[in-house]
Amino acid sequence: MFVTEYDVGPGAYGVAVDPDGAVWTTLVERGELVRLDPDGARSRVRLDGGQGRPMVPVVGPDRAVWFSRGDGSIGRVDPSGSVSSVPVPTPDGSPYGLCAGPDGALWYTLLSADRIGRLALDGTVDEFSLAAGSMPSLITAGSDGALWFTLHRADAIGRMTTDGDVSTFRLPTVGAGPVGIHAGRDEVWFAEIGAGQVGRIDADGRIHEFPLPDRGSRPHAVATDDGGCWVTLWGSSSTVRLDARGQVVDEVVFRPGAEPHGVAVAVDGSVWVALEAGSLARLTRQRIAVPAPATDLRVRSG
Repeated sequence: MFVTEYDVGPGAYGVAVDPDGAVWTTLVERGELVRLDPDGARSRVRLDGGQGRPMVPVVGPDRAVWFSRGDGSIGRVDPSGSVSSVPVPTPDGSPYGLCAGPDGALWYTLLSADRIGRLALDGTVDEFSLAAGSMPSLITAGSDGALWFTLHRADAIGRMTTDGDVSTFRLPTVGAGPVGIHAGRDEVWFAEIGAGQVGRIDADGRIHEFPLPDRGSRPHAVATDDGGCWVTLWGSSSTVRLDARGQVVDEVVFRPGAEPHGVAVAVDGSVWVALEAGSLARLTRQRIAVPAPATDLRVRSG
C-alpha cells in the first residue's frame, strides 16, 4: 500500500467522503472541520468560536455534511458552505455516533444518556431509550433497513428498527468494549477496543470474533470493503484490512504517535484515515501524484 499524507492540523478524528470526492475530517479540540478537495485544496469551517467540538461526520441524504457536536447538537454544512445546527432533546447526553438512515433521516447515539435519536431533515427530533448503562457509541445503517450500533459498556451490539424496536446481541467476550461499527452487504463489522478483536455479526444474528495479532492495539473505527473491512488501531499507530474470513491481509503502519481514528473507503477504492497527530492519510494500491499544497481558505463560520 502507498500512503500519502495531507496536513490538516492536530486533532483529526472523524472522516467522511462527500459525493464530489472531497474528504472531510473533524478537529475536535479546535472546533473545526476541514475539507480536502480532490485537487489538494483545503478549506476550513470554524464553529462558534472553536467550542463546537465536532466529532463524527457523515454525508446526509441531502448531500450536506452532518456531524455530531460535543455541545449537545447535530451540525450541518450544506454544499454552499453554510453552517447550521439542530439541538437534540437531551443535550447533556453527549451526541456521538451518527449515520444516514434508510428512512432519509439522520440517526445518532447519546453516549451518556443511553438513547438513540432520529433527526428528520425537517428538523423533527425523536429519541428512543436503551438499557441503562449500555453506552451506545457508533451507529450504522444495515442492509436490512435497520440501525446497528455498539453498546460499549454492555459488551453488546444493538439493532433498532426505524419504528424504535430494539434487539440486543451480547458478545462472547467479556470486556470487549465495542466502539466502531459499519454495515456491509449482508453483515455488520465492529471493533472491540477492549479485547483487541474485530467482530462480525451475520444477518441471522451469529457473532464471529477475530483476535488481532496485537491484542493491545486498541481497534477503534471500521469501514467495510469488498466483503471485509478496514480497522484503525490507534494503540499501535496502524490500520489493517481483514478479509471476509476475518484474516488480516493488509497492514499499514504509521509513524509512532500518529493515533489513527476515523476511516472511510472512497468510491475509487482508496482508504482515508484521520490521524490525530495532524493529517489525513490516503492509502492506495498504486502510487499517486501528490497535488501541490494549496493555501487554506476559511469557509463561513457557524
